[in-house]
Formats: sequence, structure tokens, C-alpha cells
Amino acid sequence: MNLSGVHQEETCVFPCLRTSTTAVDVLLYVSVAVVETLTVCGNLLVIISICHFKQLQTPTHFFLLSLAMADFLVGVIVMPLYFTMLIAPQRCFTTVYCTIFHVVAFYLTFVSIYNVTLIAIDRYVAICNPFQYSMKMTLNVTLRIISIVWLSSLIYNMVLLYFNGNIPDLKENITCVECAVHFNEILAIVDCLIVFIVPCLTIIIMYLKIFFIAKNHANKIRCAQKCTKVNNATVTSERKAAKALGVLVAVFLICLVPFYICAFLAAYISNKAIHIAASNLSTVFFLNSALNPIIYALFYQWFQRCVKLILTYRIFRAGSSDLNVLATK
Repeated sequence: MNLSGVHQEETCVFPCLRTSTTAVDVLLYVSVAVVETLTVCGNLLVIISICHFKQLQTPTHFFLLSLAMADFLVGVIVMPLYFTMLIAPQRCFTTVYCTIFHVVAFYLTFVSIYNVTLIAIDRYVAICNPFQYSMKMTLNVTLRIISIVWLSSLIYNMVLLYFNGNIPDLKENITCVECAVHFNEILAIVDCLIVFIVPCLTIIIMYLKIFFIAKNHANKIRCAQKCTKVNNATVTSERKAAKALGVLVAVFLICLVPFYICAFLAAYISNKAIHIAASNLSTVFFLNSALNPIIYALFYQWFQRCVKLILTYRIFRAGSSDLNVLATK
């Protein structure tokens, strides 16, 4: 159950809203436009930064790049379709419209969740086995892992939607429909395990282990009698990086967990309030794609520097792929 509307009854995915005044409509569409612009432009800056600057082309940043790409596509494709249905539920939404929304939204949801999971695993392995990590976790290996996630997401969600009858014959069924997704009980449980429980438990366990390891390292450093300034600076840098990734993961879980709980309950409980709650929480989940670039801007100095260089057009200079050289010019 990836998105709102996962239930067995023929109920509307989105709460049926009353016709609002023109001023309210304008305010809603302006707000949506701001959110979508922030999502698209913010994640585009992340994509350009990591692709352009050589210093950022590391395994960890490539996982962030994959997450930013998924968030960018959410802003370009999913958000316009979703907010149109949310603001104007009285409009006619064809089978083609709803099918495109479901396939793309489910696909990118899976990719986003597993990208965050990979980031957590990547940080854990890097902290626990730094020497093996540096030797085995090459850029080629990272790209293969990311490719597997994107491909497996496509296959999994196409099979899941097809066997649940949510991908109809688009040529023969071009009618106005309610954009609801219907899962049987067994597949609903399987989907919940694969897309929610397993990755979320993995993320939480990895970061709990990282927290305890970092705490042990800090205690050892405090007990040591001789600590150079270099070591202190290194520890401070590692703490800041771990804190930034921790905030990213925490915000992601805050946006994800409440929605999935409501969506899972909506699959088994025929209650209008639960369906409306799942729909509203799906809005929060999609907003996570807009929040990630803000987190980068607040906690990542490399992203702040890159945005400044991109917006001032300094990336078009010769040798601009070297972040250190460009910063001195």
C-alpha cells in the first residue's frame, strides 16, 4: 500500500471538498505552485551540484543524487496530478490519468524509501568498517546498486498493480473514474512489509547502531589524554555529517510512518475518517520531496557553496568541476 486510497471499498481516494470561492482557489493554486517550484528547483540544484563537482562524486552523495532524482520527478509528475485531484475533486479524471498517477507515484515512493534505506546502510558500513568500505564501495558498485533499486521498483509495482486489476486496458476504458487503488488482504500485507516495515526497521536499526558507535567514540576521545586538534576537527566534521543525515532520515520517517499506518488501517477498516486521514497524510508524504533540499541547505555546507556557485554562473568557467579551485577564483 504505497499511497492513499488503498482500501477494498469503492470509496473516493480524496476527500470530497466543497466548491470554494475564487479567492480560496487562487490561494490554493499559488500555494501548490510554490511547493512544486521549490521541489523541482531545489532537487535540480542538488542534481546539478553532485553531477558537476568532482569532490561530490562519492558513494554517499550518489545515493543522495538518486534520492534527489526521485524527489525531482515527484515534483514534475506526481505533485501536479495529485494536487489537481485534491483541489478539484469534481473534475473528470479518466482511467489514463489515474493509471499514470498510480504507476509513477508508487514507483517513485518505492525508490525514495529504499534510497533513504541505502543511505542509512551506507553510513553504518562506513563507520563500522571504514577500510573495507573504501576498498569495496566504489562508484561502479554504487551505481549498480542504485540501478537495481530503480529497476526492481518498476518491476515490483507494475506486477503489484497489474495483479490487483489497477492497470486496466487503457484503450477500451477511457471513462471518468475515482482514483482509488484496491488491494486484496494478502497483497496489502506483502506490500506493507516490503515497502514500509522492512525498510523502516532497517533505517531505525542502522541509525541506532550509528548513534551508539558515535557515542562510544566520543567517550573514548574524552578519556584519551592526548588528542590533537586534527582529530578534534575530524570528529566534529563527522558529527555534523551524521547529524545532517540523521535529520534527513528523521524528517522522512515523520512524513512516512503516520501515512502508512492510516493507509494500512484503511485497507481493513471501512471508516470515512481513516480514509480522509490517509489522504491528508499523503500530502505530507509528498511534501517530504520539497523538504529534503531545505535540509541540505540548512545542514550541508557543500550544498550551500554549490548553490552559490550555480546561481552566480561560476560553474560555466574553465575548470569549474573542481570545487576547491573554483572557490578560490
